[in-house]
Amino acid sequence: MQTRQLPLHILFLAIALLILSTPAKAQQLDPAVKDLISKALDKSHSIQIKSFDAQQATIDQKLAKSVFLPKVTFNGSYTRLDDDITFGSDTENLLLATQKLLIKEAAGIPFNSAFPQGISLTPIPNLQNKNILKSAMDVDWILFSGFEASNALKASKHKEASINYLAMAEKDKIALNIIETYDKLALVYASKRVLIASENYLKEQEFYVKKAIENGLATPIVRKKIELAQQQLAGKMLEFNQNKKMLIEVLHQLTSESKERLTFLNPQLEPFTSDSLSKSEKRNEIKALEEAEKAILFKSKMEKSSFIPKLALKGHYEFLERDLSLLDPKWYVAVGVKWNVFDANQSRLKSEATQLEGMKYREQLDEADEMIALSIIKAELTYEASLQNTDMIKKEIELTQDTYEMVNKQYRNDLTSIREVLDALNDLEKANFKLQQSYFDQRRAVTNLLYAKGKLNY
Repeated sequence: MQTRQLPLHILFLAIALLILSTPAKAQQLDPAVKDLISKALDKSHSIQIKSFDAQQATIDQKLAKSVFLPKVTFNGSYTRLDDDITFGSDTENLLLATQKLLIKEAAGIPFNSAFPQGISLTPIPNLQNKNILKSAMDVDWILFSGFEASNALKASKHKEASINYLAMAEKDKIALNIIETYDKLALVYASKRVLIASENYLKEQEFYVKKAIENGLATPIVRKKIELAQQQLAGKMLEFNQNKKMLIEVLHQLTSESKERLTFLNPQLEPFTSDSLSKSEKRNEIKALEEAEKAILFKSKMEKSSFIPKLALKGHYEFLERDLSLLDPKWYVAVGVKWNVFDANQSRLKSEATQLEGMKYREQLDEADEMIALSIIKAELTYEASLQNTDMIKKEIELTQDTYEMVNKQYRNDLTSIREVLDALNDLEKANFKLQQSYFDQRRAVTNLLYAKGKLNY
């Protein structure tokens, strides 16, 4: 059966040459990926929660500072007693007699003379009237907290720093998820390009087989083979559409970007390396644990300082004098010391519990260092394997391309069957797609290695 020159091998050759000649780029994300990452970070509930936690830590710092600010309160009250509080009768008589003596002395009347008529005596005031109306102002001012406030302030600052580092670590994870999902979408689109090329080829072959059958140059079995290949291709198309729909849905959920806009994305898989693969920086998770450990240390110091004497100032001022008792001052200022000598071991036990919590953070730090070191080794090995796999697949593409051209030439000269051409075409499809898969694996290895070394940029 004679057929004309098939144009598909030219298309595949161009694609293969384009892929094989693609240079490795430094780790640089597409603007579309960066935009998706930014939107995912803005939407992330976990990051918002971390932000609220950090704001709470900031408020704790303000509370610690406010300990040294004077507290001013205004008080008002009304009290009614069952009766006035007065001196006893003996005391009142003594006070009246004393008053008479003073008057006679002032008037020059002899001590033993009778008290003059017509001179009134001042009534003896009550110690406290039964109707009591008070309005006063109190001032409480801590002058020295025994370092409790300063240690609480330092603990809150390190807690805020720890929360912020945890938020940054969460951002790294979100960025990794977006990058991987975007690359998966690129891989799906790469498979579609192969499927479209196969579809065009099968349509062309269907036309020539139909003509060949009409001219008695081919049997219906050849057409059935074409139909089977078309059914298999339809199954792959269905899988492509499902994968595409699922990945777009994932990106939509992560970023709240409209599905319509996401369908217009044109992700490409290009291999890249990084100039900083040999360098490492401290991961945000490690920084968060270190700051948490410092916060626990100052919290323990704060609890221990409960035994240090505290110094405070107290002030009081009465606005209404009328209902004050004879013993109540109008105002007073006092400085006091409070020394907690023994509190039933509560402060000591709390401090020990806090120190144990700090030891837990130290163990978590050591474990995290070990896991990060292991993840770096794993990522480096994966990256080396991906590079070798890419080189191997490029050789495989060269072989399958040569094989396809040879079989296609034989087919045009009636030296082989359509089945052989389809098999060669299928091998070429798989090889090209495997290269895209290797690029995907290489990009995963690079991003994972950068993440493990704390140098992921987005």
